[in-house]
Amino acid sequence: MIKSEKEELIKELNEKFSRAQTAIVAEFSKLNVETVTKLRKKFRDGKVDYKVLKNTLAKRAAKGTPVEVIAEDFVGPVAIAISYDDVVAPAKILVDFIKDLESIKVRSASVQGRRVDVEGVKALAKMPGLNELRGQLLGMLTQPAGKLVRTIAAPGSQLARVLQANVDKQPK
Repeated sequence: MIKSEKEELIKELNEKFSRAQTAIVAEFSKLNVETVTKLRKKFRDGKVDYKVLKNTLAKRAAKGTPVEVIAEDFVGPVAIAISYDDVVAPAKILVDFIKDLESIKVRSASVQGRRVDVEGVKALAKMPGLNELRGQLLGMLTQPAGKLVRTIAAPGSQLARVLQANVDKQPK
């Protein structure tokens, strides 16, 4: 790789690292093409970038970014999963994917500029995702309005039931 290509790669990685909400460093070994393809597809579907790193270039690119706290883990064969919006998505995808594999191990993560260890990544994977949180919030917001509608409608429906019971009692 020539110097201009390296500089371009460092610039591109630095831009990605700067926008990263979550970045997870994973160590991999002896992965076949089929496994890597499945993993990349899951990351793409979850809107997460997955990149195998050139360690020295990645360390340079990480300077001054939230990912700098995990730059020391850029040693050996590593890849990084980066999410720009959903903090939980890469952890969920990676932890779910590797639970049956011995060839991929999570080293550490940067979550909004803070270093998180392996146990922290597992705990993050158990948290609800952005869409689930939005759904819960929407449910909480609509619940009082629904109660109000039921409360207002209750006297009218009770009166209707009393009248219907009275009609049913009348001899024909």
